[in-house]
Amino acid sequence: MANWQTIAELSDISEDLPRFIQALTQLAARLGLEIAPLDADHISLRCHQNTTAERWRAGLEKCGTLLSENIINDRPICLFKLDEPVRVAHWEFSVVELPWPGEKRYPHEGWEHVEIVLPGETETLNARALDLMSDAGLRQTGISVKTSSPKGERERLPNPTLAVTDGKVTIKFHPWSIEEIVASELAD
Repeated sequence: MANWQTIAELSDISEDLPRFIQALTQLAARLGLEIAPLDADHISLRCHQNTTAERWRAGLEKCGTLLSENIINDRPICLFKLDEPVRVAHWEFSVVELPWPGEKRYPHEGWEHVEIVLPGETETLNARALDLMSDAGLRQTGISVKTSSPKGERERLPNPTLAVTDGKVTIKFHPWSIEEIVASELAD
């Protein structure tokens, strides 16, 4: 079993992890979001070039297993289950999301967001997620909130998303775990 932090193709994201942890901790504090009781099921990368995505994929294949490869919002997104988890705060992420570059340009290449699972009715996801954060935190300059419903070609579960960002890192909320979404793709 290879540890992702020892893979040459992933050295840049290994070096980027402390920055991400600090930025995520700061964002949660600004939002008044207590992350300790929350279940986050995966972590995601962002890059600007296909060559970077291909290099990261090659590295992730050396330390994990491809769970899913899908086209979402007109770009490939791969999910890898790692042999050794990525540790962020109290979480241990065994699933890494690797999207290829899309139209949006991110300010930084590396770790970009975590996805928190809030089981329950899909219609109440936004309200339940917003209730976890302070109104004052959400109204701060530089904080933006976006809702979306990304969908893979074969997904059968509705998967609304509420994303909160400060432009550096993002915290996303979903009603389903990523492994439940992947399982829905395989259902007949």
